[in-house]
Amino acid sequence: MLKRLGFVVLVFFGLLALVACGEEIGENTTPGDQTDNGSENGEDAEEIDKLVMGFIPSQDAGNIATTAEPLEEFLSEALGIPIQAEVMVDFSGLIEAMRTQQVDIGFLNPFGFVQAEDRAGVEVILKSIRNDEDSYVAQYTVPADSPIESIDDLIETEGLVWAYPDDLSTSGFLFPAKQLLDMGIEDLDDHFQRFSVGGHDNAMMQLIDGQADFATTFDDARDTLADEFPDVYDDLRVIGYTDPIPNDTISVRSELPDEIKQQITEAFLSLNDNEEMLEIMHEIYTWDGVAEAQSSDYDIVREVFAEFEDDLAN
Repeated sequence: MLKRLGFVVLVFFGLLALVACGEEIGENTTPGDQTDNGSENGEDAEEIDKLVMGFIPSQDAGNIATTAEPLEEFLSEALGIPIQAEVMVDFSGLIEAMRTQQVDIGFLNPFGFVQAEDRAGVEVILKSIRNDEDSYVAQYTVPADSPIESIDDLIETEGLVWAYPDDLSTSGFLFPAKQLLDMGIEDLDDHFQRFSVGGHDNAMMQLIDGQADFATTFDDARDTLADEFPDVYDDLRVIGYTDPIPNDTISVRSELPDEIKQQITEAFLSLNDNEEMLEIMHEIYTWDGVAEAQSSDYDIVREVFAEFEDDLAN
């Protein structure tokens, strides 16, 4: 009798353990893990109730947030999912937010994408079109009355104040910095007084205010100030350019389901046929359209990244 009772007790506790294990699996397994859709991690079954778009300021951050509202509405309707635009402080913040899956769609510059791909598995889906081109150049600008006439003058003159948007800005810093090093400058910090100002328009403003000797930005960042300063094209003079740079990206976080990635791609491509939305994109980033992109389009950016990787990691 005691042996039979002991057996029953063992069976009872064994059943409890199986139930507990089943509950634990149910609690920690997404619906996709128990489907036959071929997805090993259940990504394609992830429920998306909101998508967050991350911007970095190429102009006044408040203006971007306001200007992006019609784009939010358009994409929300096209995707059937609410879209929320977030203006990030800088590229590093946007990359980190995508790494932690807090931002779904990132408007990343070329270098930001390369770094985000390396650190966070971010995937590029689209690139911008400006003036019918999928590449652009960085621009060197000085005050109109400056004695500086060329990039060679920058090489030959020590102590100049250099205004640029951000250490991770592809056109604002990285490509010009690589060019200046290739032209003979051994140490940028020894040769220049570097001044990171948080935006391409801000870099132009440093020249207008007499706070910098030259600035590096995208081409032509004077456009960002033309409404407020109609004489900006006369007051600021361009002295040179870098080699071509692949255009900015629209990239997505690593764990976003493939089906949603494709829907986002199609929604943004539809902007090419929507004049109102194209005006919005031009107002935000001076884009005239978008085209599909792939990672290999940014190999030249990876070469520049390799030059500064150690410094930027500190």
